[in-house]
Amino acid sequence: MGEIWRDSGFQTDFDRDARGHTMKYGRHSFVGLLGLVAPLALAPDADALTGVQVGPSGKTYASGGIECALHPVNGLAPMVKAGLYNARKNAKATVLLNRTPVASVNFSSPDATVWLGPQVDTVAVVLKGAGTDSYTFDATPDPGQANVCIPSTVGNTVTGDVEYAASRKSSMTVVPGCALNGATGRAQPFVNLFDNGAYLLNVSVNGVPLTQLNGTTRRSTPVFLAPGLNVVTAANGAASTDSYVRDGGTGTCTLP
Repeated sequence: MGEIWRDSGFQTDFDRDARGHTMKYGRHSFVGLLGLVAPLALAPDADALTGVQVGPSGKTYASGGIECALHPVNGLAPMVKAGLYNARKNAKATVLLNRTPVASVNFSSPDATVWLGPQVDTVAVVLKGAGTDSYTFDATPDPGQANVCIPSTVGNTVTGDVEYAASRKSSMTVVPGCALNGATGRAQPFVNLFDNGAYLLNVSVNGVPLTQLNGTTRRSTPVFLAPGLNVVTAANGAASTDSYVRDGGTGTCTLP
């Protein structure tokens, strides 16, 4: 189990590719960051935005629900987007989380990412001279859950340095090793995921597809970890999905 595949072509840059993918755990549906890109001369067209809610003023918006993305330090975590809706050139506002300012937005930079705490959070967009719109998001985790983006692994069992999924179709090393990630050119912590039979397993890391195992020609794969909490899944079609959670620390390590 100490083997590591140097061919890591399926591994992607977490900071770049965790956007735009959907994960679903329990009662929450999680979507990657909204790719809201300002055109050269105009602010984002609100009519083009999907999955958002518009404030009573008609001048602000926030995500329609909780989203999951990779926090640069904490790993997979709940967040929302909030900002100006069809912003005019002189529009300015301050975005607050639970009454604490977290960002300023304007015509050229009309929205902000707001990382939510483990509770019922209020996100407010305070318009300069035009009132405040508030939005409420319940990011309260279930008991034993690190945050609402992290699935439960209570059915998994650990024997020695190996964690077995409840389905027993896959297993993963517990203690991360350190190796050079060919995709990023950096030394990063990693764990090995194993196919425990001839199962066809689609492996994803933080919602991003990584590779496919079949238990015969491809029995295992290294999984490089981003900073903070990482979610690794191995889906056997619609039959089962194995989940693992690993802490990648700072996302870097020193080669032996």
